Amino acid sequence: MSGFSPLTDEERAVYEWQIWVPGFGELGQEKLKNSSVLVSRCGGLGSVVAYELAAAGVGKLVIAHAGNVKPSDLNRQLLMTHDWLGKPRVESAERRLKELNPRLEVEAIPENISEKNAEEIVDQVDLIVDCAPLFPERYAMNQQSVIQNKPLVECAMYDLEAQLTTFVPGQTGCLACLYPDDPPAWKREFPVFGAVSGTVGCMAAMEAIKLLSGLGQPLTNQLLMFDLRDMTFRRNRILRRSECSVCKKLDV
Repeated sequence: MSGFSPLTDEERAVYEWQIWVPGFGELGQEKLKNSSVLVSRCGGLGSVVAYELAAAGVGKLVIAHAGNVKPSDLNRQLLMTHDWLGKPRVESAERRLKELNPRLEVEAIPENISEKNAEEIVDQVDLIVDCAPLFPERYAMNQQSVIQNKPLVECAMYDLEAQLTTFVPGQTGCLACLYPDDPPAWKREFPVFGAVSGTVGCMAAMEAIKLLSGLGQPLTNQLLMFDLRDMTFRRNRILRRSECSVCKKLDV
């Protein structure tokens, strides 16, 4: 986004209650308005991330997701609707986001992130939220996060478990430090409740809001993991690997 736009009276009225948050204020809201975020995939995780960021007043969202809405999407992909079955997912997502926030700029890309398009797409935004289920997509975004010096909020879930962390180039490791190789056991389809993907999606959106506005302490150098079967939460420290094939380039 070019330039810096102050809040309008309408925006002050819409975001009044979050402007009251200590340490955020009108300046924080202006930072959100003038920020842009990539949300990769607008499925169970990405739908919630994008919806919360649109509600919070982020100025521009770039959403990337291939394919059409299927019946099996509807238990968790909250930007998809029954009347949109068989139609492109990103069109449903854009429609729902604009219904919530007509001031929002949305670029809907009917493709999944890949090595071919990651550079161009990441170049358009200030921050990435990775909601992709497949590691080739996640690695492509991670590489561009490092190359273009843009923060990456990384979230994932399986069954009733989920994890979340934030990578900031030059300050933390990267996804390749955490997962040097594509886990061979990882599958495209897996058990999922929408309430689980929605939980970590809300947390990922809050991480993005914090990074963009300067509010609070981001989840850097730590992996937050939780299991909603018994509501247990734990953190593990993430160490940057000196031999990492991606972020070691920052030392050159």
